[in-house]
Amino acid sequence: MLIGIPKEILPEENRVAATPETVKKFIALGFEVAVQSSAGQGVLISDDEYKNAGAKIISDPEKLFAESDLILKVKQPEFNQSVGKHEAEMVREGGMIITFLHPASPDNHAMIKRLRDRNITSFTMDGIPRISRAQRMDALSSMSTVTGYKSVIMAANKMQTFIPMIGTAIGTIKPARFLIVGAGVVGLQAVATAKRLGGVVKALDIRKNACTEAESLGAKTIAFDIPQEIALADGGYAKSLESEWIDKERNAISEHLKEADVVILSALVPGEVAPILVTEAMVATMKPGSVIIDVSVDQGGNCEITEHGSFVEKLNVNICGIQNIPGRVAIHASWLYSNNIYYYVENLFKKGIGQLDLEDEIVANSLVTHKSHIHYKGALKAMGGDL
Repeated sequence: MLIGIPKEILPEENRVAATPETVKKFIALGFEVAVQSSAGQGVLISDDEYKNAGAKIISDPEKLFAESDLILKVKQPEFNQSVGKHEAEMVREGGMIITFLHPASPDNHAMIKRLRDRNITSFTMDGIPRISRAQRMDALSSMSTVTGYKSVIMAANKMQTFIPMIGTAIGTIKPARFLIVGAGVVGLQAVATAKRLGGVVKALDIRKNACTEAESLGAKTIAFDIPQEIALADGGYAKSLESEWIDKERNAISEHLKEADVVILSALVPGEVAPILVTEAMVATMKPGSVIIDVSVDQGGNCEITEHGSFVEKLNVNICGIQNIPGRVAIHASWLYSNNIYYYVENLFKKGIGQLDLEDEIVANSLVTHKSHIHYKGALKAMGGDL
């Protein structure tokens, strides 16, 4: 069974789904591995290093996709300009793909349907449940750690002011104010990074335990009184809220938004479309030159006017909708992700090469398309029915 590792084609995406270390592990399990030429260039891994690990190098991406039984990628299939074909069409019919598909995001619905129609068996790395057995496979947590750190750095780079308090002969420059919405793995890492840089940090999360963790890192949490049975899902994740509670959350955010220099938006319900927590009208109240980093953009975005894939200025506010933030810390992100996906594949084929264990809880939760049907609950909900 041949595993194919293509070169990522999303703009500025430097990560790769396998390293020479994990190539050796796949071969030890009994797989063959093919890597597209220059796939590791963004993380300074040469083709020769992959060859020495036992992989064969294929320069033509169409050939790689066509010959591979299982494609391992970092990001969702995209249109490949170099060959004039969408990657969802390049996966061989009846083949398999594992990557971050973000199947609930409206931007990806057409691609998911294409995988379904071509009888592709697909799995999404953002569908792995939060259980102890899945920790080594939890790519969402791994990439969220990277994203939380880098989102603050990207905001700092866009700002035209200092972050820490700076004392000068002329006077004291006040520290930047950060508002972190969503105190999951992304938000907590953003809190920690902003504090290290000397910022004043406020955080909001609908889960009380997440607020407690944010406070332990130095954030002041914004009070939001919501019954925890409404807010908390299995595994410690946030639940999807009814519109009444979304409105209340927006009201809790709005006053603090006006004084923020940086807003990191990372409020997500796994596998579902992200809630709109910052409307266009709310953005209009923000200080000129302030920055929004909408980390939840892969699942639709928390800001109403985020442009997917772009860093734009609207209403005098800089709004980031870049979809591959971990790709900007590519070396460490690739090391983490390649190991996550190796352990996922090892578990998927624990009954033997070619024998999918679709009854496994981890596999069942992350299965998106199989036998020309969509199985992923978040995608079905977002698309409006059984597809």
